[in-house]
Amino acid sequence: MNILYEEDGNFKVGSIMADNTTSLQIESVSGKRSKVKAANVMLRFTQPALAEFMAQAESVAEGIEVDFLWECCPPDEFGSEQIAAEYFGHTPSSLEAAATLIRLHSAPIYFHKKGKGRYRAAPPDVLKAALAGAERKRQQLALQARYTGQLSRFELPGEFAEHLTQLLYKPDRNTLEVKALEAACAATHLSVAHLLHRCGALTSTHDYHFQKFLFENFPNGTGFPPVEIGTWEELPLAGVNAFSIDDATTTEIDDAVSVEKLANGNWRIGVHIAAPALGLPRDSVGDKIAAQRLSTVYMPGRKITMLPDNVVQAFTLCADRVCPALSMYNEVDCETLEILGHESRVERIHIAANLRHDTLEPLFNEETLAAGKLDYPYANELTLLWHLAQKLETVRGKPSDNSTQQIDYNFHVESEELVAGHPNDRVSITLRRRGSPIDKVVSELMILVNSEWGKHLAEHGFVGIYRTQQNGKVKMSTVAAPHQGLGVAQYMWSSSPLRRYVDMVNQRQIIAMLRDGEPAYEKNDPALYTAMRDFDTMYTIYNDFQRHMERYWCLRWLQQEQTNMEALSPTLSRVAGLPSPQPSPASGRGGEREELSLNPASESLRELIVAAVVLRENLVKVDGIPLIFRAPSLPELPPNTRVQLAIGEIDLLDLHVQTRFAGTLEEVAC
Repeated sequence: MNILYEEDGNFKVGSIMADNTTSLQIESVSGKRSKVKAANVMLRFTQPALAEFMAQAESVAEGIEVDFLWECCPPDEFGSEQIAAEYFGHTPSSLEAAATLIRLHSAPIYFHKKGKGRYRAAPPDVLKAALAGAERKRQQLALQARYTGQLSRFELPGEFAEHLTQLLYKPDRNTLEVKALEAACAATHLSVAHLLHRCGALTSTHDYHFQKFLFENFPNGTGFPPVEIGTWEELPLAGVNAFSIDDATTTEIDDAVSVEKLANGNWRIGVHIAAPALGLPRDSVGDKIAAQRLSTVYMPGRKITMLPDNVVQAFTLCADRVCPALSMYNEVDCETLEILGHESRVERIHIAANLRHDTLEPLFNEETLAAGKLDYPYANELTLLWHLAQKLETVRGKPSDNSTQQIDYNFHVESEELVAGHPNDRVSITLRRRGSPIDKVVSELMILVNSEWGKHLAEHGFVGIYRTQQNGKVKMSTVAAPHQGLGVAQYMWSSSPLRRYVDMVNQRQIIAMLRDGEPAYEKNDPALYTAMRDFDTMYTIYNDFQRHMERYWCLRWLQQEQTNMEALSPTLSRVAGLPSPQPSPASGRGGEREELSLNPASESLRELIVAAVVLRENLVKVDGIPLIFRAPSLPELPPNTRVQLAIGEIDLLDLHVQTRFAGTLEEVAC
C-alpha cells in the first residue's frame, strides 16, 4: 500500500512499511525511510506504481480548468475528494483525487485552505479583487523584467529619469526600479553608480558627487528666498584707509587692515571685520538662513555661500567702498612692537584696495623682505605688519621657523561652463607653503582680535562661543578657556562673519558689549548651544566634502595628464613630481610637477609615472598633489621611501586609482 501525504506544504508519496495507527513508517521512491503522522496522509493507493504516481497526477492536474473547478465548488467548506467527484462526475480514481488535491492546493486565490485536504471557494468579489491584484503583479514583474533587460544592455528606461536622484542616493528596495536596478547590477557586476553612468544617466562624474552632497545636506536646493537687510543707525567714518589680503577667488571679504602713524610716534594697527550682524538681527530671515547653512561650503571650482548674494555685497569689504565694520585698533610701540592697548569700535571704514595672493606673493615674501625690496603698493605697511606678526607669534610662544610648516594646495579649474564640473574642465594644482609672510600677517592679526574680543566678552559677562584646546582636544565651548595649540588664554571665531555662523553670533555679542546694550544671547540661551552644536557638526561635514572633492580633482588631474601622454613619443613617460629641464608642452602651465623625463625603468612604455612617498605599508602620497591611496603592488619598503608608480585605471565614481610599482627613485637614478 502506498500513500500521498503532505509535508512542509508539499505533496509526497511513499510505500507503507508499518502502520502504527497514529503514525506510519514509510519508504520513499529514493529508498529513504521516515515517519509520517497519520493526520498528514491525504490518500492511500495501490495503482499506479509509486515511482510514476506523482508525475501522472500532476499531468492530470494540469488539465483541470481552475475556473470550472471553482464553479463546481459549494459555498461552504468541502473536502478535496468531494469536489473531485463533482468535477469528474463519478467516484474519482486515485489519480483523479490526487490531481484535484494538487490543483486545489496550487490555486490559493480561488481556494482558501481550511485544513488538511479541506478548502473553501473564494467569494466572487474576493476572487475578482485577488485576480486583479495578481494581474497587477504579473504586469509589474513584466515591467521589472523589461527594466532589468534594458539596464543590462546599458539602456536607461525612460521611466527612470525622474527617479535618478532617489535611485542613486536613497534607494527604496520595495520599488520596481530599485529591484530591476539591483538585478541588472548583479548581472553586469557593476555598482549602481557605474551602471547608471554606463547608461548615460550621469551628466558628469563631478555631478554625481556634488548632487549626493546636495541631496544629503541641501534637500531644498542652494538658492535663497528674498532676504531684506535691516537698517542701523549712522556710523562714524574712520579716518583711515584699509586694505584686505585674500585669495583671488574670494568674494566674501571678511577682514581688512589699516596702518596709521600716531602723533607720539607709535603705530596704530587697525583690524576691520565686516559687520553683517548689523543688518541681520537675531531671528531675522537672513539669520535663520545663516543658522541653517552655518558656513560657506568650499570645493575646487565652486562654493555654496552661507549668505545670499545681496547680503554679501552689502557687507563684503570691497575696494573703493565705505563699508560698515567692527574694528579693533591696536597701539603698537614703534621700537619694540609691543602692543600697548586696544580699542574697539563699530564704524564705517574706507577700503582702499583688495590685495590678492597671486599678485602679492611674488612681491611680498621672505626673499623680498630679506632684500629690503619695497617697490610695490603697501610695501611699507606690509613690512611693518610682518615684523609685528613675528612679534605676536613669539609672544604666543610659537617659533618663527617655518621649516616644519604644512603645505597648502590651491586648485584652479578652467571650466567651459559657469561652474566647475564639465567633463572637459582642466584643473591645475599649485603648492603654497603655509606660514608665508602673507599667511603669517593675516593669521596673527586674526588670532589677536579673536583672542582679545573673547577676553573682553568674558570680562564684561557676555557669553560667546569659544574654541578651546586642552590636552590636545579641540572643542567648542561657551566658556572662555585656553587654546593650547595657539598659545592664547582664550580664542573665539569672530573674524569671518560672512562665512561662518558662529562668527556672526559672536559679532552680535561684541557689538552689544561695545554699545553697553543687552546681549543678543543670554547665558544658557538654548539658541547658543544649538548654534554651537550644529555648527560643529556641519563644519565637519563640509570639510569632509571639501577633502572628498579635492581627491576627485586630484584624480581628474592624473587623468588629464594621462590624456596628455598621447602627444608624447612612445619612448617617453611623464614623471609627476620630479624635476626636469624641459617643461611639459601638453598643458602649458609649466609647474614643477608637469615635465617630461626619460624613464629607464619603463622605457618604451607610454604611461604616466608619478613620484610618491611611502607613508606606511602600501599607503603612499603622490608628490605635488594632496592625493593619498594604497598601492597594492608596492613591495615592503620603509616609510619615507620615494617611489615611482605607473598610473593605470582611474575610477572617478569610487575615487580609486590602480597603479603599478615602477621602482624606487634610487633605483631609477642608478
